[in-house]
Amino acid sequence: MIEEGKQKDVDCSETSSEAKGMECCNVDAIIAIDSRGQIVLPKEVREKAGIKAGDKFAVISCESGGKVCCISLVKADDFADMVKGMLGPMMKGILR
Repeated sequence: MIEEGKQKDVDCSETSSEAKGMECCNVDAIIAIDSRGQIVLPKEVREKAGIKAGDKFAVISCESGGKVCCISLVKADDFADMVKGMLGPMMKGILR
């Protein structure tokens, strides 16, 4: 349980039920898409996330009712680690 006024530190790459409960998610900015389909992440968001020029991201979408309702950006290195963490144990079980 999180005390009122305090935010719990949760690793967003966790697969625990607490991480799935979205305690780690915040609305940091509202942004617009330009005519070329591009977005600009505000400087404060980039600094907070440690994003720098050249960083690569996996674009992950979620669907509800046949429409994309959520688009997330995950740093490619973090995404690769998450996939390895999920698939590693499964592959070990298959190879036994």
